[in-house]
Amino acid sequence: MTTSQTDPDTLREQVRARYAAAATKITSGQGGCGCGQPADCGCDSGCCGAAATAEKPGFGAELYATLDRDELPDTALLASLGCGNPTAVAELHEGETVLDLGSGGGIDVLLSARRVGPTGRAYGLDMTEEMLALARRNAAEAGAGNVEFLKGQIEAIPLPAETVDVVISNCVVNLSADKPAVFAETYRVLRPGGRIGITDLVAEDDLTPEDRAERGAWVGCIAGALTKTEYEAGLAAAGFERASVAFTHPVGDGLHSAIIKATRPANPTSTAATATRRELPVVQQSGCC
Repeated sequence: MTTSQTDPDTLREQVRARYAAAATKITSGQGGCGCGQPADCGCDSGCCGAAATAEKPGFGAELYATLDRDELPDTALLASLGCGNPTAVAELHEGETVLDLGSGGGIDVLLSARRVGPTGRAYGLDMTEEMLALARRNAAEAGAGNVEFLKGQIEAIPLPAETVDVVISNCVVNLSADKPAVFAETYRVLRPGGRIGITDLVAEDDLTPEDRAERGAWVGCIAGALTKTEYEAGLAAAGFERASVAFTHPVGDGLHSAIIKATRPANPTSTAATATRRELPVVQQSGCC
């Protein structure tokens, strides 16, 4: 399935509508699914995995340790729509402030809140009212007092500069039509020395934008995925150091779930800290989102 040229606002609305529908299904007890999941789920053509239940969580929830899953509300597990487990790679510490980009039903925010403890704080950022409502309900059920869910876009994070220690995200950056803005905003809100530990869908370097668009409806909303080299270059252009993209498991032909790490330089006067944004190749999103 090829994708048509679509403007960023239309792409964003497609993403919002898709995840609003997923949140509504979960809230009504119908389960849900999202990017990074196998085909033939029945909730959208070719975009997600088998319908989740409390006894058999969705593909995203299966990537979390049993102990973590047992400590969370069922609806937080059902809303786990990602392709990895960023809290397992972010190396969170007591007292840190964490931001989850595209927090959905709140699973990564709730797990982060436990790891940073009562002296730390975990923010979740999402643009979908229905997901925010679900996440806040899950936080209340979990008794999490050190979390806050914010409405906004990952291209314009509604937090002051240099207020976050760690930024995490789970299969969300690939949905953005302006990834340089995401990287620049992530850099802005991180304190000097802060870091990212995210999971995302990433393409092998030999896949062209057209190749990725053709795979979008089959594997699940991956037409906008960057290649490994594009991802590392985009982070470096935003000013990050030690950027790395490591494939973890395949999700389709030439497509992988990956762990992405990078650090904002500790020295605020370094040239990297004042790096200007450079444009990455625009990769059009599939209409499936």
